[in-house]
Amino acid sequence: MATCLYAVYDPVAHRITIANAGHPPPVLLHLGGRAEVLRVPPGAPIGVGGVDFEAVELDAPAGATLLLYTDGLVESRLRDVWTGIEILRERLATTAQLTGPDHSPPLEALCDDVLDMLGPGDRDDDIALLAARFDGIAPSDVAYWFLEPEDAAPGRARRLARRALSRWGLDDLSDEVELLVSEVVTNAIRFTARPVTLRLRRTDILRCEVGDDAPQLPRQRRARETDEGGRGLFLVNRLARRWGATRLSTGKVVWFEMTLPPR
Repeated sequence: MATCLYAVYDPVAHRITIANAGHPPPVLLHLGGRAEVLRVPPGAPIGVGGVDFEAVELDAPAGATLLLYTDGLVESRLRDVWTGIEILRERLATTAQLTGPDHSPPLEALCDDVLDMLGPGDRDDDIALLAARFDGIAPSDVAYWFLEPEDAAPGRARRLARRALSRWGLDDLSDEVELLVSEVVTNAIRFTARPVTLRLRRTDILRCEVGDDAPQLPRQRRARETDEGGRGLFLVNRLARRWGATRLSTGKVVWFEMTLPPR
């Protein structure tokens, strides 16, 4: 049977949502050197029918590092899984403390040091190791609003997006972003009676997210010449760098990304 651990990181809220299907638990290395094994419900391996998977939401402070790995790293003929996990935790803490309390160790060097915990011949299975650093996003690079599900919502969304882009010096993106925001918000308010969310995030790209409480994911379709609507996702697909939709326990988020203009 296969196992899986799935994590979604929110760099604005500094939170991470994790679901586990029979996989070894992740280890979180904090800035300053403290390492902890995260308490995540283990769940059943993939393929076991009739079992629900529980997701948990945890703090993900900026500067921390999340370690995901396969059991080949921590289990061998010489030790059981939980002994290996404790050795991993101690190894991470020791390595991080060498870089000082205010600096995170380089990811590649951290992974190399973790792999060195394997002794000669102490390998019975394939090994995969992933280290992810939580950089976070500054509040000044985020704009967030609630929109009532009414006919005026797309127009308000356009105005709010325009102001945020102007504040960030991204006026060159305004026309396309306003158009796509309007289309995605229009789709969202059609299927909900509750407020929808609009969030813009500026990093090395511009990302727009529209959330609502309807679980149905959008699908792009080909509109006929006589149709008055149905072209919103076609425009998003043509103009955005990339786009997609993420289903949440409370509904979904439809997002698109735009390339920033050269400075």
